[in-house]
Amino acid sequence: MNLAYATKETVAAGLALVASLACVSYAAAQAYPTRPIRLIVPQSAGGSTDVIARVIAQRMTETLGQTVIVDNRPGAGSLNGIEIVAHAVPDGYTLLGVAASYTINPALHKKLPFDPIRDFAPITQLATLPHILVVHPSLPVNSVKELIALAQAKPGVLNFASSGIATSTHLAAELFMYMTRTSMVNVPYKGGAPAMVGMLSGQCQLNFATISTALPHVRSGKLRALAVTTAKRSVAAPEFPTIAEAGVPGYEHGSWVGLLATAKVPQAVITRLHAVAVKAAHAPDVKAALLKDGLEVTGTTPAEYSAIITTEIAKWIKVAKAAGITAQ
Repeated sequence: MNLAYATKETVAAGLALVASLACVSYAAAQAYPTRPIRLIVPQSAGGSTDVIARVIAQRMTETLGQTVIVDNRPGAGSLNGIEIVAHAVPDGYTLLGVAASYTINPALHKKLPFDPIRDFAPITQLATLPHILVVHPSLPVNSVKELIALAQAKPGVLNFASSGIATSTHLAAELFMYMTRTSMVNVPYKGGAPAMVGMLSGQCQLNFATISTALPHVRSGKLRALAVTTAKRSVAAPEFPTIAEAGVPGYEHGSWVGLLATAKVPQAVITRLHAVAVKAAHAPDVKAALLKDGLEVTGTTPAEYSAIITTEIAKWIKVAKAAGITAQ
């Protein structure tokens, strides 16, 4: 047998096998889904992540023709639910709905039971929730620059309410202090609602609260808003500048909710899930309902969402290290 000819035959057979497997994978992706999909939310029911997940799941069910079941798996600061998806079969039938804490976890834990980049396939960032810097009326500041000047003049004197150690509201303040070289005292509460009570009672002087929590009290005059934390002005309250506009160039922070799958899910399945999820999020009634709670629909591409995750992980590692913050 001619060795060169045999080698050509072997290569041809190998290429045919690869093509055949690719066709099988593509065909399977085209048929997807053929059974119910589980959407794991690693937080308790009732929070913003859960609310968005359920709205999107219902619309995805209608489009896909298969039930998308929301499965709440809270615990260990959301790590339990995330780990389930990290180790799931990569077939697109186990998805993950996450909040911004997903990118904060690597800054708080030396070792995680998963790799937030390697073990997951980003699908889309569904929506963002701006935070808003509010102060108690008794604090003699009317702008971000005035707050910075006061904090620099009185290091360690001003205090801010947060919804707990290493939460999004806490880290928003830590980022602010890191970028403005100021020092203020964190007063951690067990959630955003108790923190707002502390603000309204005057126990705390400022808060980087979620806009949905704070805006009603700003509208009623009980709190004074200085700026929003996101890169762009909030659709829900466009009259307030961003912190970057108001004196801290480059400052950007916000809560968000996104959708991921297990790594190595076929690309055709990711493409299908992205199209269906974004269509659901951009439905006019869904957008309107979410905006009532300050949530702004985004619907990024998988590549854009991947870049957001990578950038935020690096940012929070830097901020947490500078502030000496670790998981409680």
